[in-house]
Amino acid sequence: MTTDALSRVFAALADPTRRDMVARLSEGDATVGRLAEPYEMSLQAVYKHLRVLEDAGLVSRPRGPQPRPVRLEAGAFDLMDTWIERHRVRVEQRYRRLDAVLAEMKGDEHEQDHGDGHRGRPETAGHPDDS
Repeated sequence: MTTDALSRVFAALADPTRRDMVARLSEGDATVGRLAEPYEMSLQAVYKHLRVLEDAGLVSRPRGPQPRPVRLEAGAFDLMDTWIERHRVRVEQRYRRLDAVLAEMKGDEHEQDHGDGHRGRPETAGHPDDS
C-alpha cells in the first residue's frame, strides 16, 4: 500500500459515522441492514459510507447473495499502525533527548548551587561589620 492508500484510509475515518461503523464492525461482521439500524439515514447513504470504507480497504463484502456480511480488513489497520508507530518512535526519541538535556542542565545547576557552599550569600570580605 502506498501513501495514497494511507490518505484514503485517514480520509475515510475522518467521518464520525464511518468511524462508528468501523468501531461496530470491530465487534464482529454485520450485514448492511444491521449496520444501518442506529443511523437516521437512507440505506443508500449507508451504502455510500460503506463504499468509501471499501475503497480505503477498511472493509470488504464478499460476493454472493444478499445479505452479505461486511467485515473489517486488517491490512488497512496495519498500514495505519506502521505509519503511526514510525512517528511515535521519532517523537519518543526527541523526548528522550530533551529529557537527557534537561537532566544535564539540572545536574549543572545542582553543581553550581552546591559547588562553593556560599550560594546566595554575598561576599563579606573586608566588610566593616566583619570582625
